[in-house]
Amino acid sequence: MRFLIIGLGSMGKRRIRNLKSLGQVDIAGYDPREDRRTEASEKFGILSFPDFNQALQCFKPDVFIISTPPDLHMHYAYLGLENEISCFIEASVMDAEKIRDLGKLNRKSKTVIVPSCTMRYFHGPKKVKELLRLGTIGKVLNVNYQTGQYLPDWHPWEDIEDFYVSKREMGGAREIVPFELTWLNDIFGAATPISCFKSKLTSLDVDIDDIYHFMLRYDDNVIANITIEVISQPVAVRELRILGSKGQLTFSGEKNTVRIITSGMLSWEEIQLDTGTCARNSINPEEPYIAEMTDFIAAVESKDADLFPNSLESDYEVLQILNSLEKLSEVK
Repeated sequence: MRFLIIGLGSMGKRRIRNLKSLGQVDIAGYDPREDRRTEASEKFGILSFPDFNQALQCFKPDVFIISTPPDLHMHYAYLGLENEISCFIEASVMDAEKIRDLGKLNRKSKTVIVPSCTMRYFHGPKKVKELLRLGTIGKVLNVNYQTGQYLPDWHPWEDIEDFYVSKREMGGAREIVPFELTWLNDIFGAATPISCFKSKLTSLDVDIDDIYHFMLRYDDNVIANITIEVISQPVAVRELRILGSKGQLTFSGEKNTVRIITSGMLSWEEIQLDTGTCARNSINPEEPYIAEMTDFIAAVESKDADLFPNSLESDYEVLQILNSLEKLSEVK
């Protein structure tokens, strides 16, 4: 199988590492930036192309790994469909209608085109889902969740103005909302937006909202209070607390623990999660990304997109929630 990595920034390089760890060797890259092509070629020993059409014609890929900024995701995904090339798409934050239409068109094809859902593979969300499915704390009643990391700390090696997250439509906290909803919705079900506040609280010299605070009503009348921001410093935050009819459950990304306490217990039970292996300049372990890529490759080999846990239809639904939240935020 021949993989073309479209976009050789931080995520593109991560995907190359993932593929190599899985024994894939037919990998090439495309990026218009010479510095990124040079780095990828020297670091990973791959061919890298300055021209997309040249990459398509010379390398003849079977698979696109689309790791560009979000505003280019659909451009390359539609080219993949047109050329019967399977596609893995990084998390999207825009072009909801194009995603919906691509899903409809792709149903008529055996080409596997799926969007990323990496957080579902992290040990914390997996353990939370497992414990809730077992009924450990009874019926879920209320969810409180906050996640964030100071935006300039995302890519400390480059100016924030050169990073796509400094642009309003793709930027700041807005990009993270669908990334997080993809795994939260998987656990709690269909979500109905109730309210939303979004704003810029910092003095960062970029035109973005750096915090989204909103409420959702999930299936079975579960109320969720969610804060997604890019202002937490000096350390990133990821804290979840779930209240149930028989107890409570917490997940701490900083401590990498899940804790539970139920009726009759005198103290919390703490579960220490596997920390995994982090690459240089990364706070996230490689293993969830490798597991995600494993499932994607299995889906491509079987020509069955249902073997992958996320879909274009689900991505569209998540973006519809984001759009509804933003409309609610405009109501005074």
